[in-house]
Amino acid sequence: MMLQEVLGNLFTIQNFIYLNIGLAGGIIIGALPGLTATMGVALLIPLTYGMNSITGLLLLLGVYCGGTYGGSITAILIKTPGTPASAATVLDGYKMAQQGRGGEALQMALTASTIGGIFSALVLLFVAPVIAKFALKFGPSEYFALALFGLTIISSVSGESVIKGLMMGFTGLLITVIGIDPIEGIERFTFGNVNLAGGIDLIPAMIGLFAISEILMKSGMLSNSKEEILKFEKRNLSWKTLKENMRTIMKSCVIGTFIGAVPGTGAAIASFLSYNEAKRSSKTPEKFGTGYIEGVAASEAGNNAVTGATLIPLLTLGIPGDAITAVLIGALMMQGIVPGPQLFTQQKEWVYCIMIGLILVNIFMFIQGHVFSRFFVNVTKVPQKILVPLLVVFCVIGAYATNNTTFDALIMLLFGIAGYYLNKLDFPLTPMVIAIVLGSMAETNFRRALLLSNGDPWIFFQKPISTCFILLAAVMIVMPSIKKARKNRVPKKEN
Repeated sequence: MMLQEVLGNLFTIQNFIYLNIGLAGGIIIGALPGLTATMGVALLIPLTYGMNSITGLLLLLGVYCGGTYGGSITAILIKTPGTPASAATVLDGYKMAQQGRGGEALQMALTASTIGGIFSALVLLFVAPVIAKFALKFGPSEYFALALFGLTIISSVSGESVIKGLMMGFTGLLITVIGIDPIEGIERFTFGNVNLAGGIDLIPAMIGLFAISEILMKSGMLSNSKEEILKFEKRNLSWKTLKENMRTIMKSCVIGTFIGAVPGTGAAIASFLSYNEAKRSSKTPEKFGTGYIEGVAASEAGNNAVTGATLIPLLTLGIPGDAITAVLIGALMMQGIVPGPQLFTQQKEWVYCIMIGLILVNIFMFIQGHVFSRFFVNVTKVPQKILVPLLVVFCVIGAYATNNTTFDALIMLLFGIAGYYLNKLDFPLTPMVIAIVLGSMAETNFRRALLLSNGDPWIFFQKPISTCFILLAAVMIVMPSIKKARKNRVPKKEN
């Protein structure tokens, strides 16, 4: 009887219309550099006032899921991740576009995103309370161990020179200490500049490193008489390719769901962890970063699996899983809905409407992405003399919109110039982005844990979760050396 009531409240024309409007808006926002899903959800909250609570939340969930997927479009086609969650997609997606396989990469990104979103929605539907209780066990030592494990990814995305990758990672960590000290509240490395008190925001830095540096590279080619435009072949994603990558997709779904259920993490961390695990377990890890479709599958399945998982602590405990769900709490409160354990007893039908509705959101996202992907690839056909100025405009708007300050646009430009010269010197940029994403989380929780233990480092090994992550980090650091030693080992000649 309850199922009939849930489906009756959910399957309405009004819900479907607003759901699809949210998805379309989210995909566009996600594809534009610097305009995140968080911003889109925040802007649309006033529109949900007066709407039915289910309709309003489906609209916002459409923006959330569409924005997370939309970042992969520009990441693949023009090496400009629309959101931080798609930074790992650049590594193989753009290479595929350069090889004329942009359509195949887009279809894999869409398929993996849909599978990741539906997987996490099913987990939300069936095992949300159990996962929420487990996520609550994370304290400062567990968060630090998780961040430390994430930082080990740097060695696997450093390209040919691990030393250069570590240098870039260390530089990224130094960037994260700029601003107000998270524990003592004093300014660090601001040099008297008030604008630096809030630290360096990830979005302007990422746009500069990936987009502006690439624009500077492209602008240097504009003087050439023979302008090279990315070729595009109409190549569909085959069932065979999807089947070959299904193991990686499902593994990334699990990683993304786990990361999303832990409050305070996010899709960017899930994306990089999924990519690293796919590379670590692959029989051909050397193909990653060269236009390998498995890299796109891992990244996109991981970051989209976060979307449903972040609702687990929100709905069951009233704790936001990330910045977007923190904004969603405001939307729920506005509708008179208080998230938490009592929600499952007092408004059970409403909860199940949202859970099943999230599955519908991902299904419609696949339909929209499939229909419009043929238009997305036209970006590769735009002449560089037109594309470059347009990209500059979008990048400046995206950086400015982060905090509505021209200082962020200046930061973007500085990182872009630095990224341009670092590219020239063959320094990998991804390690710096990973360090900026994880650095603050690692430092804050490391210091909190030591404060709780009065300076005793044994606190990081007192609980099984933190111990496991630290051991995994140690294995990840040592593993490349072991593999290299095995390759270099010369077999003894038999007498």
